[in-house]
Amino acid sequence: MATSGHAAFGCDVHTHTIFSRHAYSTIGECVAAARERGLELLGSCDHYSCMISPTLHVRDYQHFINFAVWPRDWDGVRVMRGAEADIVDLDGHLFGWDLVCEKGITGARFASPPTLKDMVWRNIDYAVASIHDQSFAYGATLVQTTNMYVQALADPKVLILGHPGRAGVPVDLDAVLLAAKDLHKLIEINEHSFQDHYGERTHAICRHIAQRCAELGVMIATSTDAHIASEVGRFDAVSALLDEIHFPEELIATRDAKTFLGVLEEAVGTCA
Repeated sequence: MATSGHAAFGCDVHTHTIFSRHAYSTIGECVAAARERGLELLGSCDHYSCMISPTLHVRDYQHFINFAVWPRDWDGVRVMRGAEADIVDLDGHLFGWDLVCEKGITGARFASPPTLKDMVWRNIDYAVASIHDQSFAYGATLVQTTNMYVQALADPKVLILGHPGRAGVPVDLDAVLLAAKDLHKLIEINEHSFQDHYGERTHAICRHIAQRCAELGVMIATSTDAHIASEVGRFDAVSALLDEIHFPEELIATRDAKTFLGVLEEAVGTCA
């Protein structure tokens, strides 16, 4: 297992490949890094958002549609097919929900045109729901922003609420965490959020979220959010934080592959 400090995690469930455009490694390189770090399971969750392309066409997102070519067991690492989907409005909708695809990637017309989200959702094991552009929430009430997260968590494919500590949107935290608990979904404690440029305020928010998860009995997903293979499986800040606050091991869904896959099946209804 990948180790840093006193905690050990067998999974890294939110990582990125070159498809995300501002990431720098291939899926093969990330798998090799996961194997080297002793991980049992790697979740590849590239950005599913307007960050990928300004044209918003199904051809720009076919990365998610051809996942079947990825081996499930890749050089001894269980590889999960995910997506980091942007929350795009106060109703908790996820990117692509309103983008109707008249044609497929070959140009053939669909008899019953699906949405882009429908097409991606058919091929992923789970989604990480995150906010990257919070401008839609400017001026919103706490009730609205809290409901936004609850509705996003209620999406059948969403397993993880992504880096809420640096989303920049105020919410009723306990209400969101308890909703996640009721839905058997996970709150992400994200290594990338502890980088220096996010600042002490963000670090303190992330710490508070982890503490409240421990106090309320809410399960978490630890992840690196790695944008280059050398970061895969390296949990220095997350490990130190969870050790410092004595976070209960039984609430860490990513402690090993068996636990994560069991949570995935209970929450999303699939264990591919």
